[in-house]
Amino acid sequence: MLLLGDENTITPLLSEYNIDNSNISIVHAPQIIGMHEHPTKALKEKQQSSIAIGFHLLASGKMDAFISAGNTGAMLVGSLFSIKAIEGVIRPTISTVIPKLDGSTALLLDVGLNADCKPEQLNQFAIMGSVYAQLVLNIDNPKVGLMNVGEEEGKVTYCHKPPTPY
Repeated sequence: MLLLGDENTITPLLSEYNIDNSNISIVHAPQIIGMHEHPTKALKEKQQSSIAIGFHLLASGKMDAFISAGNTGAMLVGSLFSIKAIEGVIRPTISTVIPKLDGSTALLLDVGLNADCKPEQLNQFAIMGSVYAQLVLNIDNPKVGLMNVGEEEGKVTYCHKPPTPY
């Protein structure tokens, strides 16, 4: 496992929390992209940030996956320029697995990324989410719903079948 960040911060934390670091390699990344920095500008200017280094390692095949709790916009820009989108995908989305009342799980897409989506983008999100739910979460017949942000009455809409690819 690789941990990317300031080595002088990470090393004492591993000791403090008694984390076995025998399978951990620290990749020193002294720069930080702040949460309110412009993503494209920050990635260009901060090549020694954990996000920039992480995408370089991912794109070069030195890592299989890369996660970050950092700047969402920088993660989006980094993914678009480093690993590219699947051909035909208009806009990427971020998802998270959430618990349901019955104890099973659901997949929530477009979490914290896009404030303004076109209908065809929402349709693609639904298709990608449905395929992910089937192949990764082993949900046989995933139901797709649409939630919209806003204050108007009746803003939440649900549907029960995955959309048809166009």
